[in-house]
This record gives sequence, C-alpha cells and structure tokens, in this order.
Amino acid sequence: MNRSFQHILQHYFGISEEVYQAALSEKAAGGESLAAILLEKKILTERQLLEAYSIQYDIPFLPELSIANIRPDLARDVSIQFLKKNLMIPMRGNEPLPGDNGQGNARNSAAASSCMIAVNNPTDFQPLDDLTRILGIQEYQLVLSTREAILSAINLSFDHGPGSAQQLVQDMEENGSTIIDAIEETADLLDDTSDAPIIKLVNHIISQSIKAGASDIHVEPYQDSFKVRYRVDGILYDLLKPPKWIQAALISRIKVMARMNIAEKRLPQDGRIEVRKGDQVIDIRVSTIPITFGERVVLRLLNKTSALLALTDIGFEPDKLELIKDLITAPNGIILITGPTGSGKTTTLYAILSTINKPDINIITIEDPVEYQIQGIGQIQVNPKIGLTFARGLRSIMRQDPDVMLVGEIRDKETADIAVQSALTGHLVFSTLHTNDSASAITRLVDIGIEPFLISSSVIAVVAQRLVRVLCTDCREPYMPDEVALKSIGVSAEQARQGSIFRAKGCEKCFQTGYHGRISITEILIMDARMKKLVLETYDSNLIKQEALHQGMVTLRGDGILKVLAGLTSIAEVLRVTQR
Repeated sequence: MNRSFQHILQHYFGISEEVYQAALSEKAAGGESLAAILLEKKILTERQLLEAYSIQYDIPFLPELSIANIRPDLARDVSIQFLKKNLMIPMRGNEPLPGDNGQGNARNSAAASSCMIAVNNPTDFQPLDDLTRILGIQEYQLVLSTREAILSAINLSFDHGPGSAQQLVQDMEENGSTIIDAIEETADLLDDTSDAPIIKLVNHIISQSIKAGASDIHVEPYQDSFKVRYRVDGILYDLLKPPKWIQAALISRIKVMARMNIAEKRLPQDGRIEVRKGDQVIDIRVSTIPITFGERVVLRLLNKTSALLALTDIGFEPDKLELIKDLITAPNGIILITGPTGSGKTTTLYAILSTINKPDINIITIEDPVEYQIQGIGQIQVNPKIGLTFARGLRSIMRQDPDVMLVGEIRDKETADIAVQSALTGHLVFSTLHTNDSASAITRLVDIGIEPFLISSSVIAVVAQRLVRVLCTDCREPYMPDEVALKSIGVSAEQARQGSIFRAKGCEKCFQTGYHGRISITEILIMDARMKKLVLETYDSNLIKQEALHQGMVTLRGDGILKVLAGLTSIAEVLRVTQR
C-alpha cells in the first residue's frame, strides 16, 4: 500500500492534521513511539490503531485468535517470556483471512497453510525475525491482533503444550526425580522455569485448576493409588490419577510452597500460598489432615484479581432485589445469611457491603478468613492462635464506633450474645449461620442459647441461599419435560409451555459439563410483627416456615423453579440443591 499513515488516519478515522502533527511533535520531544502517544492520548483505540496498520501494511486483522490454531510444539521451542515481551504468538496456518485476496505481500501469499504469526506491532521487525529463525520457518502468514488476544493465546499455548499433567507424570516415571525446592516469592506459574518434574507437575495442576475456574483442589490418597480432583461450580471432577509413588513428593512440594512442616505427617496443618498466573493473583489456603493411607490435602483457591459481584449479579429476582435493598438500609438489627458451606454466603455479604459502603458510614468486619479487601472498610482477620476470636474481636469493634458490622459466622453463644447486643444498641449487623433454610436459623439461635425475646427484638430478616449452576448458553437445548419431571418440581404443563425450559448438553466452552458459572436461589424470611409474636410463642422451625409461606415467602425451590422457567438452569440442578 502506498497510502501514508497520516492519510489513513484522516480518511478512515477522522483524525485531523492538527492532532496528528501535535502527536508527531510530542514524539520528537519525548521519544515515545507515535502509536504509544496516539493510544495514551486516546486519539485512537487499540483496535483502530491495528485496523490502520492493517490497511497500511495489507496485513489481516484478527480481533480474536482461535484456540483451535494453537501450536502444540510451542512450549518446546520458544520461551514464554520472549513471546510476552514482544507480544507475538506462532500458531497453526489458518484458512484464507478476511481481506486476503491472495495478492498480499510475499509472506502472506505463501499462505495460509504452514504457519500463522500474530503480532501486535508490525513495525517491530527484529523479534519477528528472531522468532522465525528459532522455529525454522521460511514462509508464514502474518496477522495483527490485540494485546489481550495475544496474551490469552500465549497462556493457553503453554497450558496445552507438552507440559501436560500426564506428560509430566510420564517424565517423572522415566527419570524418578523427586526434587523439592522452595519458592521464596510470588512467581508466575507460567514463567517458572524449574526443571524438577514434581515442581512442574504441581504448577501445572494449580494452573489448570485456575484456568477451569476451580474453587478447590483435592489431593486424595488411597491404599494403592491416589488422585487429584478439582471442584468447578460446586462439582468435583477428576483431574489426574498419578502413580502411588508420586504421592509423597507431590504432597511435600505443596507443603513446602505453603511453608508447612514437611516432617510432620501425624497432625493436621494449615498454610497459605500466593501465586500468579499471567495477570491473575491467586491466594491459596492449604489444609492437610492425616488419614489411613497418607496425608489428604485440600487447596482452596481465591482469585484476588476478580472483581466483587454487585447485588444485581447475585441472582435475586427483581422483587427480592428491591426487598434486600430496603432491608440493608435499616438503621439497626441483624440480617442473617444461611446455607451450607460453599453456598455463596460470603459473596452475597460482600456484595451487600459494597452497596452500602459510603464515606459517611463506618463499616468494620471480622472474618475467617478475609477473602476480599474492600476499599474503605476495616477488616479484621480472626487468629485463634493469639486469642483473636470472633467474640473478642467483636468486643473491640464495639469500641471503634461502627455503624455497620459484619461477623463472618455466629458459632457460639458468646459471639451471638455480642451480635444481639450490638443490634439492640443501634448497629446494623450482618452474619452467617449454617442451617438448611431460613426458618431453621431461628431454631439454631435458640439452640445456641439466645432467648426468643432477644431474637424477635434483634433479627430483622433471614436469607437462605443455595447456588445452582447456570446452563451454558452455547450448547443448552430446549425441550419439554415429561409429566414426572414437571411434577417433581411442582410445575404444570401449562406453566412449562409458557416458559423456556432447557437442559444441559455439553461443549468445549463448558468442558462438556453443560454448565458455565453459578447463580443463587434464595428465600427471605421477614421478621414482621406477626412473625415476632410467633417466635415468642414457639421456635419450631416447621411452624415458623408455615407462617412465612402464609405471608408469601418464596421458598428456595420456588425461586429455583422461576430460574428453570427463565431458561437459566435445569430441573436436575434445582432438585440437586433443594432435595427435601
């Protein structure tokens, strides 16, 4: 192409000559590249800049890079640091690309068959020449792509490369290496160049789990074998079944990373690891317990770079969302979130705190552990080893003039007493309980030792919650359930016809599970005057639930049915989490 870069910017993107000349002057004065100045001043977006390059150099522009084109031999031939530094990625040859009429430059017309190299800056020739020399490529197809797409493809290349878990296990079987070496700083798992196969294997297990969005990794020893599983969207899946002899080395490696005592195998231990994978920072809580055939290890993964969910993202129906927003603006009282472990209670509480977090409100939390840091909120980490329990921390919080308090969990009478007294003295208190439904929370408080009159005076609402998996929108399929399935969730055929009912199928995007992500189903028990009167008379959870239903409370299953009819989840998923 003979068109100048200035002409392209003016003709296609409306950049005036004055703006262009000002950018050139700044380039001459400061030494930054023209492209960097155009992006920094927001004169062009990255996409527009690449489109301009595409026109100028007659190179196709691909905003997205296909996973199917990743080269399997990449990890063997080129270092990840080189590719990330120069923002380029070699991939398999592609079909003829948009705008490629076969008359492009020599590199591109050599075509689409052998190799495709995606670059972010087509004017940086030296790294491109180095890459083709390293790979021994004579002819290749050059394409332009965004920084994000190239970095994502690089990370995926190294995840899918020859360092797979099974290959690493095979390497260990061949050389018998069990080298253990401590990591003294937060290293990027993909940048780690350690040669010891056991280090590569542990890094790969963690890396693959992060990529799959797993919340936990389980290392489980048995008599003649052991296996590694991870939990994705609340369901455990097998990840790897290495030979039994690798067990000791793998567990020791994890304990070294978590700074545990690797010599102590008879007592439970807790530790912590912080790792990076690309631009993600992952906090890992490690727990070991001795069992009959070795040590069982569970790693809880917490992605510290993921954004906090807003209340609108939790999954509340519109009427329940308005009710929640109204409740959390109360001047005082206790709001309880109940449900089993892993039902999203903490995530909901953080979403609530983010909603009410304002400069004129003093919010203090005491948690075990502090899972996310929220700007503007004082967060206390429970530490029983030095005597900092929920109860002791709560007493100290009371002297900090709080308006809103969050207690991670009410576990005993002492903590419950202080929470109740705080609510009665003008504070809004949020906390969690482990109960099956909202009505059972009242019974649980009485069992702990709280008097019914104090419960009726302090508790303003109880929210019971479960998480159901969301159907993958790429592969879900519509169908009409049979009469038995409809009867199991209490839906008539007429209701089913009016809704949009789907079932799981499975595709590459959702790892063949049929689901991608989770959403909450809830029931909200409001402590109004009639409910408070009933609590004073009885704390039978069945009677409390009957009264709540009489007042119009939608149960967990009822909320799940609404999500089924809206096409968000499946009948099987709602039945799984709400079985009576």
